[in-house]
Amino acid sequence: MGENIPVAGVDGVTIHCPSEGRYAFYNSPYPAHRLSTGIDIYPGKGFGEEAGSPVSGKVILVRKVRAPKARRFRDHGHDAVILLESRENPERVIKILHVEPSVQEGDVLETGQTLGTLIRSGYFGYSTAPHIHLEVRRPGDPLRARGGLCFERLQEIGNVPELGSLEGFVHRSVAEYAEIEIRGASRWGLQCEAGGSPGVLDGGIPYYGWLGVHTDATPHRDGSVNLCGIKIADISETGPQGCVATCRGFSLAVGQERVGLSTCLYPKGDPRFFLIPLSHGGLSLEPSARFSIEIR
Repeated sequence: MGENIPVAGVDGVTIHCPSEGRYAFYNSPYPAHRLSTGIDIYPGKGFGEEAGSPVSGKVILVRKVRAPKARRFRDHGHDAVILLESRENPERVIKILHVEPSVQEGDVLETGQTLGTLIRSGYFGYSTAPHIHLEVRRPGDPLRARGGLCFERLQEIGNVPELGSLEGFVHRSVAEYAEIEIRGASRWGLQCEAGGSPGVLDGGIPYYGWLGVHTDATPHRDGSVNLCGIKIADISETGPQGCVATCRGFSLAVGQERVGLSTCLYPKGDPRFFLIPLSHGGLSLEPSARFSIEIR
């Protein structure tokens, strides 16, 4: 079993990610992500497999909640919300979604202890991978869609090397996505430049219409996000650890096939990315195949 690495925090509450997993602040259309008040932990496991808790605390609420019916896949039938009183700061609670709980109210969890099984929620898109959604909140306002506290990233991005092209090979290909390695990608994720600062992309591009970039310095507010030297987004909001930007209407293609690109951060290196089909039928990519992504 791998270690659990601290990746984000707020008000003394620490969020951990398994070393074999990945995490994202912005790779979601859910409003909390654009506000930096939500984080998704992808533990590197499949739907129906057990997931460890990214936080330590006492379970104070377990509730089944309704979810939309998925159109292109068989969903779990419902979602679930789990509330934990933080062990690090009892004045804060952690809201957790997308896990079928194996815990009960009153249970006390250490980081990494089994929380439940990963579910394929009706809130997910066709290509959404198994993950745990977390928000840190005040006890008097634990459940609303808005109202979470803004996370701080705990990992430094550093001086990421410039990237000249999006080329690599396919590790795995299924109907929902192709898992790929991009040659020259930085240790933490896919590097870019944002308002004069080196950074790492976090988002579903261009299909969500916006993206996030993690940096170690505040990007220029009137700047752009450049990938392989090409402007792909205009910065709309900035902060000391990065920015949010609106996509400029570009597209990505492998050959004649238009695709999306899902990017996250990796706590211990060895980043993999995901090509997302934008039409029914999956991608025409085989394992070990080499590819080149064109930015149009």
